[in-house]
Amino acid sequence: MHRRCASPAEQEASPAERELALSSLTGVISTEELLARLAKIVGAGSVLQGESISEDLTHDEGLVSVPQSPVAVVMPRSTEDVAAIVALAREAGVAITARGSATGLSGGCVPTPDGIVVAFERMNQVFEIDESNHVAVVQPGVTLGELESVLRPRGLVYPVSPGELSASLGGNVATNAGGMRAVRFGVTRNNVLGLEMVLGTGEVVRSGGKYVKSSTGYDLTQIVIGSEGTLALVTEVTLKLQPLYRHSATVLAPFPSLDEVGRAIPTILASALTPTLLEYIDVLTMSSITASEGIDLGVPDDIRQRTTAYLVVVLEQRTEGRVDEDVESLGVLLEAASALDVFVLPGQAAASLIRARERAFFVAKAAGANEIVDVVVPRSSMADFLDLAGKLAAEHGCFSVGCGHAGDGNIHLSVYQPDEAIRDRFMMELFRAAIGLGGAISGEHGIGTAKQEAFLELEDPARLSLMRRIKTAFDPLGILNPDKVLGTDSEEGSS
Repeated sequence: MHRRCASPAEQEASPAERELALSSLTGVISTEELLARLAKIVGAGSVLQGESISEDLTHDEGLVSVPQSPVAVVMPRSTEDVAAIVALAREAGVAITARGSATGLSGGCVPTPDGIVVAFERMNQVFEIDESNHVAVVQPGVTLGELESVLRPRGLVYPVSPGELSASLGGNVATNAGGMRAVRFGVTRNNVLGLEMVLGTGEVVRSGGKYVKSSTGYDLTQIVIGSEGTLALVTEVTLKLQPLYRHSATVLAPFPSLDEVGRAIPTILASALTPTLLEYIDVLTMSSITASEGIDLGVPDDIRQRTTAYLVVVLEQRTEGRVDEDVESLGVLLEAASALDVFVLPGQAAASLIRARERAFFVAKAAGANEIVDVVVPRSSMADFLDLAGKLAAEHGCFSVGCGHAGDGNIHLSVYQPDEAIRDRFMMELFRAAIGLGGAISGEHGIGTAKQEAFLELEDPARLSLMRRIKTAFDPLGILNPDKVLGTDSEEGSS
């Protein structure tokens, strides 16, 4: 369903002109009429309002995002529904926030007050599994768990694994989700071949397809991935699949210092072993997550007492013999890199540890963490960043512990400091430290509202200006998640 293109005047509207256009539209359609027209598009049973909007629909999993109640939550079933909703919101001057499973951690899907939430839970069809091309075509409401249940019997896997099987594919696209398997298979943007999307103009656009390379014009797929619902509403995703490896081993290596962990990582990655997971976990986090799952890893007390951090390495291969060969080679590398010992975990302990690592955020949340950091730095700079983080924590009276995707330099820290002002200063200095080492504020959780202030202060102004021009091209009136990432027009003048 294609709608008219925005006029050149709309496409090139200044912030002031967009604000005037929105203010002139707002109020033309009453709330009652808006709700009635939404019901005509999707059916009365697919529009929630007032007390029928549950508290769960007002927030994501972020620790600092403030819940907000929208005017309505709308549950479309098709691209045509979504295009009609956008056209109506545009006419009414109402903001739209896309919502998948709301497992995000940065406030990206928290509703805009007086806006509409488009919840994709009913757009949950797996349209196609193309085994010849190793491609899946799905709607955005399909969860990782649902997709896995379809793929596994076919010997296939969608390799992006951000640690929560209830996460939706649309949400993964919006945040460019990563996870522990990124060291081998990359993040979402490396595994999405094409999109169908509805722009802020109401137009339906397709980008990419079942092919793996193209030099044909701008890559609109990659522009939209990671845009957190600010450029378009994704209505269909074409995914790249991988063969399912059925043989694996999980290796645990305790180290006496983070510096030695940092030095071991490039050695492993230079060895051509291609680990599927390469994680570091500091000793306090390891203690917390294993206790929460009741796991005994069998590490002797004398070694545990000398350990500062652990490396967890998962190796997958086509045959058991190849896995055994890789484990032997890895053991030699780890011992040469000053590991205190090398343990190959039995199946149940290995599965339990990986599951516990995936739930590290929830363990930290239960322990009272006030904020979560997901900075990314060059992997050779991880030890330097962690050293700086420790010094900054001491200077600011904060406590931070964590783990991370050692193979790609993505560091997750749980920050404990209830005083918001102190915590904000500490976080800003952490972000400066990461950028100073050649890194970035967020490796996989996104900006949303939680990191917006730091992003607008620390990002290159020329890049911010370019991003705003791209935003205007996709969404001339600024109705798509307008208070996320780049913020409002008023913030543009202050950044």
